[in-house]
Amino acid sequence: MKASAFNCRAGVFEKSEKNEGDMPDKKVVSLRTVAERVRLAPCSVSAVLNNTPASLAIPQRTKDRVFRAARELNYRPNLWARSLRTKRTRLVAAITPDIGRGPVARVVAGVQSLLHRRGYLLALGTFDCASEWNTISVQLQQRGIEGVIAIDAILPQDLNLPVASVDLEYMNLLEPLGDDMQAWLSEWGASAAETMLRQIEKDTLPRRMKVAPKRPNTYFNLPNTAAEAEVNARESA
Repeated sequence: MKASAFNCRAGVFEKSEKNEGDMPDKKVVSLRTVAERVRLAPCSVSAVLNNTPASLAIPQRTKDRVFRAARELNYRPNLWARSLRTKRTRLVAAITPDIGRGPVARVVAGVQSLLHRRGYLLALGTFDCASEWNTISVQLQQRGIEGVIAIDAILPQDLNLPVASVDLEYMNLLEPLGDDMQAWLSEWGASAAETMLRQIEKDTLPRRMKVAPKRPNTYFNLPNTAAEAEVNARESA
């Protein structure tokens, strides 16, 4: 039920915008709110929550206090505000012609696992060379993509973003995949993500790199108990 109030000057009843039973608006929990709870500077709290290099100098006991306060206050970072402040989105795209293939899915799983640990988000997309060749570069940059992992995808040379390539097409991978092969593909994806992040964070590296794995013994039908996950990144020709 909405409450009514009498406006003396107008001589009429006006309906209030709020319901009588409405609860007061909850206070927005900001980074400063968390900082006040733990009695630290906001920059220190930010370093802990974002796991920046500056957080290495902060004792673990203090970090635990920050995480506990953020959890108790139900703190949710404003990612858009952060991207405006830092001029970064921490968003990486995985592009492939067919996301439904089992080997591609395992590579993507490895990519996602590493990006999550490093505080990045993953966007998935398919790419049709014939219809999107002239627009893909603009689409990715307009969406704030910082780097691309191309899985069996050839991207335009004018794409001014770091690109790590994973080529599965030359491999005759039979499905369903065995456990060792699934683990190996996930490791390959994680290596591609690591290569991508190095390109993003160090401008001196080549903008395009192909991630070439050493094939596991299981690929050659030789007995072994675990897939070899040693991966070497080399600049693509």
